[in-house]
Amino acid sequence: MGQENYDEWRRAIHNPDTVRAMLEDYRAGVTIDRQHEEADRQAGRAVTVPLLLLWSLRDDLVDLYGDPLRVWERWAIDARGYGIDSGHHMAEEVPDELSSALLGFL
Repeated sequence: MGQENYDEWRRAIHNPDTVRAMLEDYRAGVTIDRQHEEADRQAGRAVTVPLLLLWSLRDDLVDLYGDPLRVWERWAIDARGYGIDSGHHMAEEVPDELSSALLGFL
């Protein structure tokens, strides 16, 4: 991540407001976000613009949820993407590969 990013992260995780916001984001994922997703499903809503999914191959996303593309194909009319050989911090670990994927999509 580089020293500058690491220092910023260290400052953030020692700020109680930042930590609370991070935890609230996770909490929303299993409460209100889930309720909104279920309402969207019942209403037949979908993402109608092209959707690019890029995920880390050295993280636990696939283990937890299965193939991300298959998950999002149920939500989006045009879902495409692939896993990138990186850990959780894709932008810091493989910036050239990530940039190339994004530019190719855009």
